Amino acid sequence: MQYSNGLRHAELTDVGRRRKNNQDSFRVVVASDEATWRQRGHIFMVADGMGAHAAGELASKLAVDYVPHLYNKYRELSPPEALQRALHEANAEVHRRGDAHIDYHHMGITASVLVLLPQGALVAHIGDSRVYRQRGQQLEQLTFDHSVVWELRKQGQSAGNLEAAQNFYKNVITRSLGPQPQVQIDVEGPFPVEVGDSYLLCSDGLTGQVTDEEIGSILASFPTAEAAQMLIDLANLRGGPDNITVLIAKIEHPSATNVSGEHAPLMVTGTGPKRSAPLFVWILAAALVLAGAGIALAGAYPLAALAAGAGLICLCVGLVLQGVFSSSENQLSGDRRLGEGPYTRTACKVGPEFVQHLAEMTTELRQATVDKQWTVDLVEYDRLCQSASSAAQSNQLVPAMQGYGRALSFLMRELRKKRRRTGDENDSAVDL
Repeated sequence: MQYSNGLRHAELTDVGRRRKNNQDSFRVVVASDEATWRQRGHIFMVADGMGAHAAGELASKLAVDYVPHLYNKYRELSPPEALQRALHEANAEVHRRGDAHIDYHHMGITASVLVLLPQGALVAHIGDSRVYRQRGQQLEQLTFDHSVVWELRKQGQSAGNLEAAQNFYKNVITRSLGPQPQVQIDVEGPFPVEVGDSYLLCSDGLTGQVTDEEIGSILASFPTAEAAQMLIDLANLRGGPDNITVLIAKIEHPSATNVSGEHAPLMVTGTGPKRSAPLFVWILAAALVLAGAGIALAGAYPLAALAAGAGLICLCVGLVLQGVFSSSENQLSGDRRLGEGPYTRTACKVGPEFVQHLAEMTTELRQATVDKQWTVDLVEYDRLCQSASSAAQSNQLVPAMQGYGRALSFLMRELRKKRRRTGDENDSAVDL
């Protein structure tokens, strides 16, 4: 964990409890000085690899190496355009590597990238790795899952169809980086940034096991590093069927925001709607030009020139209204931004059900340590659980959740230390 330029961030990746290797990768590139931040911002990326053998691992590693490098390379492009180009080129490289080696055929990744700029938070994504923003008591998903379920929801399918899709196509994605030579990248934002905001990037190893309500409650209630560990531990305690990657960036000082509004807005090319001139402008222009031609044939040249000139003026007005002479660049400012996010909003309120669930998990985990005769520090564990229980009895739900969460993370940490001492490299495989 580091602190730089008003920003605190924490990042963790875990193999989970069912996988042999970790196909997730991440990258954090914090601007080294204010000038770099103003021009390119801070970059955060999570990539979830897909493919047999070591293909997914290679694909995710390639992506997190290529994208930040290429994004910073294309300084002549605006940040949204540089980010999109970097992802397209990363896609081409992953695809090329996949075609070149039979073991890597069809390897790919899902990916999410967050760039924190003076103008706001810019997001690019493909697949179902997500980016969230937690602000106060609300959690917002800034990315759209490129999955069968989300696509059906977007089309307005009935609840019955969505339930069936959730059962049969829960993990089926519709887009990924690498398998195809061309890919569509979604870019969202810029979203306003405020002091206190927390941004979460994660792979589906987290969101498959932990609900948005729980994610929001944890982000709102724990310090950054503790929140990252708590999310990883909770996903593992619920089975950990997939690799889990969590990256949290929290805004802690106004220096990481555009408080003064002095920074030039982001510009993009060719994204604005085409303006259409009213039909009467074109009709009037054509009528005047034709009238001028007819008058010229009659020999009244001065009058013909006047009519033709008026027709040309109308034509120019039409072209300007159509956007031909207007700038092809579009300014992203105010309410104008790329994409349609946020796509979901969830309250971060800590509920009694979640607190009770954590309490039951602490009881089960303690019993498992006794049954399996694990040598761990149960004195400190019991102290944390007792403190949480007292808070719960007083209906202090946030302190109760914090206490139970810290107890769970404490014992998981003790178990990981034990396994490392015994030489087990898979330090997440805690059998409960």
